[in-house]
Amino acid sequence: MHGTYPFDRPVVILAAPRSGSTLLFETLAKSSDFWTIGGESHAIFESIHRFKPLTGFCDSNALFAEDATPEIVEHIHSQFSQRLRDINGRGFQSMQEVIDTRPRLLEKTPKNALRASLMNEIFPDALYIYLYRNPRENISSMMDAWESGRFVTYPSLPGRNKPWSLLLPPGWQSYHDASLEQITAFQWRSANNAILSELNKLDDDRWMAVSHGQQVHSPSETVQRICDFCDVSADAILESLSSGKPKLSRYTLTSPAAGKWRKRAAALGLIMPGLRDTVDFIRESADGLPEDEFDLSTDAVPPGSSPPDQGGPGIGVDSASG
Repeated sequence: MHGTYPFDRPVVILAAPRSGSTLLFETLAKSSDFWTIGGESHAIFESIHRFKPLTGFCDSNALFAEDATPEIVEHIHSQFSQRLRDINGRGFQSMQEVIDTRPRLLEKTPKNALRASLMNEIFPDALYIYLYRNPRENISSMMDAWESGRFVTYPSLPGRNKPWSLLLPPGWQSYHDASLEQITAFQWRSANNAILSELNKLDDDRWMAVSHGQQVHSPSETVQRICDFCDVSADAILESLSSGKPKLSRYTLTSPAAGKWRKRAAALGLIMPGLRDTVDFIRESADGLPEDEFDLSTDAVPPGSSPPDQGGPGIGVDSASG
């Protein structure tokens, strides 16, 4: 079933949409040890008819190991190999006779949050980085993405008379009349539960957890920890981090600002209680995440006062995208 592929221990970032995975991907891709396909792998997976929702094979973005036939696995291996390129943009297929090591693939696509089982079947020696973001910040950013109109994934769905944006989890049919905060909370909960349900089945040495807050506020330390786990060089990344003002990721919607989620405090306050079970599951499953990033309080800031400073030097503040 697994076949063979030219990669050595692919590294897959798993995260809910808008949790900072693009920022993390673009940061890690600066390592000379990582190879990428240049962006996300939507085209590779959605070129497969049975992987497209509403085709009769699946009705959401959720895919599992049993969905990977030998032909599909071979096709995906081939597609990644054809698109793979190094930090200088040189294609793997044109270089494979002159390089003496197997490349380390770095992969990040938000829909993979619902595909961890499938990814493990396709790349059975893969390592995983689970990226967590506090739901207040994450869901607020997801709401921004929906309202921007730039992240529409399905212009029409059966029974729904308006577009759907971002991830399409199982059970979406129950949210046709739901509020935006309810839909995005459903997406956040579905993504994080699906990721950790699969990662908890793996050996501990095959995955690690990191938070968006850690990559923002302690970028060098966080990058070094990730690179040590992945067994790749951090030198080029650390040099880039120390060279000047951090760049925003390609999908950033608005300029970073501390506490941006507070503009939606009232709406977020309605959904936070329903996320407690998922947050507790994350806390119990993922080691090394700061306790203060599990805070679900949404108390409004008193009039005339400023929100607490959550800024500081780093990759970027509240600049999460994909």
